[in-house]
Amino acid sequence: MEDCIFCKIIKGELPSKCIYKDDLIYIIMNINPSTNGHLLVLPKNHVENIMDTPNEIINHSMDVIRKLYPLLKERLHCKGLTISQNNELGQEIKHFHIHLTPRYDNDLVDFNYNKDMLKDLDEIYNELNK
Repeated sequence: MEDCIFCKIIKGELPSKCIYKDDLIYIIMNINPSTNGHLLVLPKNHVENIMDTPNEIINHSMDVIRKLYPLLKERLHCKGLTISQNNELGQEIKHFHIHLTPRYDNDLVDFNYNKDMLKDLDEIYNELNK
């Protein structure tokens, strides 16, 4: 897609700090990081969300993440890794991407949510199992 910021980064039209690339994916440092070493895994071909992303890309991304995680622990001394991915609501850039957020003691990363809108667990279970 010609106006996609991630496509422009992958094509070299916009600058980035790429830490890994191969035929299928491109991994860059997030310019608005939640923690030190916050990375984005981008498919080289434009796909909007998980429903559009071929299994080959998803599986390959996870394989690379599994190899990258020990490096993050060794070099950045993180204590854990949060792997997240948004679709539609919450997805600021409509190009599938996976967030790799290294976790540190006292990093204050907090996934806030509205507990008041949560339904009873059994009610949700029954909805999913109709």
